[in-house]
Amino acid sequence: MRDSTAIAIGGFDGMHIGHQHLFRELGERGTIVVIETGYANLTPKKERENYSHYPILYIELEDIRHLEADEFISFLKEKFTKLQKIVVGYDFHFGKDRKYSFDDLRELFDGEVKVVDEVSYEGDSIHSHKIRTKIKIGDIKGANDFLGHNYTINGPLVAGQGIGKKEFVATINIDAREYLTPKEGVYATLTRIDDDEHFHPSVSFIGHRVTTDGSFAVESHILDGEVLCRDRARISFVSHLRDNKKFNTKAELKKAIECDIEEAYKRLKLLQL
Repeated sequence: MRDSTAIAIGGFDGMHIGHQHLFRELGERGTIVVIETGYANLTPKKERENYSHYPILYIELEDIRHLEADEFISFLKEKFTKLQKIVVGYDFHFGKDRKYSFDDLRELFDGEVKVVDEVSYEGDSIHSHKIRTKIKIGDIKGANDFLGHNYTINGPLVAGQGIGKKEFVATINIDAREYLTPKEGVYATLTRIDDDEHFHPSVSFIGHRVTTDGSFAVESHILDGEVLCRDRARISFVSHLRDNKKFNTKAELKKAIECDIEEAYKRLKLLQL
C-alpha cells in the first residue's frame, strides 16, 4: 500500500455504484481508504473487500476526527509516501467538527484532488442511507439496483429449532447480527456454503418464527439439494416473495413454504434466461 500513488477516501459502506465511480479514478496503483465510523452494516468490517480488487486500508474515525486540515494531509502522506492523487466524493468532509471539505484538500495537497460528482440511478441520487431504507422496507430490487450487486449477508452457522427438516424443509441457520437484515419475510436468494465459490439457488426466511417458537431467525433452504454446512454461509438477496405471516397451523405453514419454494424457483430461473 505504501507504494500507492492514488487513494480514494470515504466510509464506503455498501461499496455501491456511487463508490465504484470513485474507485475508477484510482488507476493501477490505487488504494481505498475506509474511514470506519462504527455504523457500517451493509458491508461491515472487511466485507468491503468482496467488491473491489484494490487493497483497502481501514482507519478508525476516532483516530483522525480531531485533526486540522494540514494535519490530515500530513497523516495521509505518512501512510502513502508516494501519494500523487486523492479521490473523494462531492459531499466529503473531514477533520475537527467535519469543518473541512475538498476545497481544503485542493488548497493544501500538492498533488491532484479529484472530486466525483453525485451519482444517480434513474434520476435518484445514490446514497448508503437510501439503500438501508430500501432494505428495511423489503425493496430488495431497488437496493440491488443502487448497490450494483445483490445485497449479501453472511455469518456463522447456528442451531435452528430442530424441527425444520422433520416437519418442513431443511434449512441453514446463521447469525448475521453485524448486518442490516431486510424486512421480515421470505426471499428468493442465492446461498454460498463455507468456502465454496458456488452460489446455490435458495429461499430464505428473515424474521420471528411467529407460527412456532417466536424466536428470530435467518435461515436458508437450498433448492438444488441438501448441502452440508460446517461453518458459515453467505445469503445473497434477489427478490422479496412475501412478508412474514402467522399461520393457524403447522400444516398451513408447510403449504406456504411449498408455495414459497415454487415461486423462488420461478424468480431465480428468470435470472438465467
